[in-house]
Amino acid sequence: MNHHSSFRRNPTILTQARRIVLGFMSVVALVLGLAGMGAGVAAADTVIATVPVGDLPQGVAITPDGAFAYVANANDNDVSVIDTGTNTEITTVGVGNGPEGVAITPDGAFAYVTNVVDSDVSVIDTGTNMVITTVAVGNTPGGVAITPDGAFAYVADQGSAQVSVIDTGTNMVVTTVAVGNFPQDVAITPDGAFAYVTNLISGNVSVIDTGTNMVITTVTVGDGPFGVAITPDGSRAYVANSFDDTVSVIAIEECLGSLCIDFGSLTGSGSGAGSMFS
Repeated sequence: MNHHSSFRRNPTILTQARRIVLGFMSVVALVLGLAGMGAGVAAADTVIATVPVGDLPQGVAITPDGAFAYVANANDNDVSVIDTGTNTEITTVGVGNGPEGVAITPDGAFAYVTNVVDSDVSVIDTGTNMVITTVAVGNTPGGVAITPDGAFAYVADQGSAQVSVIDTGTNMVVTTVAVGNFPQDVAITPDGAFAYVTNLISGNVSVIDTGTNMVITTVTVGDGPFGVAITPDGSRAYVANSFDDTVSVIAIEECLGSLCIDFGSLTGSGSGAGSMFS
């Protein structure tokens, strides 16, 4: 006797089996739903809130503890402080004219805001949300980044073709570094050893050794490099080229003494197995 054939021909057995299967699937779905309730509340890759801020918001930075977002409102000359728990603006902080870039120190104590029109940087105490000082830099500062140890802020002075280095302990410019034409953005490697600066008009990236504050190399990228970001492991820099709609990926070298290893080549993005030189 073919039990499988009998099973298919018996409507009662088939209906009961379906009910058992559906019931089991429902229980599994419920268990999975409870286990991942957080994900269920806010589906991935969806807008869960829209927060009204000031006119022409530009740069944004999140405090290290994730509690607050600081947003530069270029036309209102202020910074909106958003409580990320409620996604509401809790206060605004008046800064200079044309705020654009924002960076927050690793300890979360201060926010550095570049003011394009005033050519200075406002330093906000995040505990009181008040500006404690203003640092004069080069012409039309844009991007800003802070070293992982919190000791220095690197500011791209677009109109001066330079980077101003601010000592965050004294809030004074300790040096300037000449880079390419119209520098836009700055990103610092996770070990704090190098700053990568995009030069919009020059079509390249200046690499600054933060130990000497000298440009050690210039990397040609696409047309109109604007934003730059570095991977958490420090092996790659991603550069957004605004004029030719591309992204350039730069392999970053890691050095131990005089031995340098090109991680880009080692992972197959270059020619050959890797480059080692002294």
